[in-house]
Amino acid sequence: MRGRRLCRLADIADGEAKGFTLEDAEGSRDILVYRDGEIARGYVNSCPHVGSPLDWAPDRFIAPDGFHLMCATHGALFRPGDGYCVSGPCLGESLVPVALQVIEGEVVYDG
Repeated sequence: MRGRRLCRLADIADGEAKGFTLEDAEGSRDILVYRDGEIARGYVNSCPHVGSPLDWAPDRFIAPDGFHLMCATHGALFRPGDGYCVSGPCLGESLVPVALQVIEGEVVYDG
């Protein structure tokens, strides 16, 4: 669904992430949206190591370091800016990006 509104950017605290379920031509898939100031970055909510979701509770994606996205299953750490794994069993792999835009303060799925 092109141009689907997910939420207001203000609904996500800066440096935090929120989960969503998308229904599109590829079927149903869970994603996460990370807020970096006025930018929203989206990734499929699936660790490249074994495909498990990253969050250990709803909307809980941030590692104890307060910065990285973390896989709850094996503790892999991902840079929120590009989804690259910097630590853990999938070191060097990346989360699958999801096309998002922020339009007039709204986070919009653009896939």
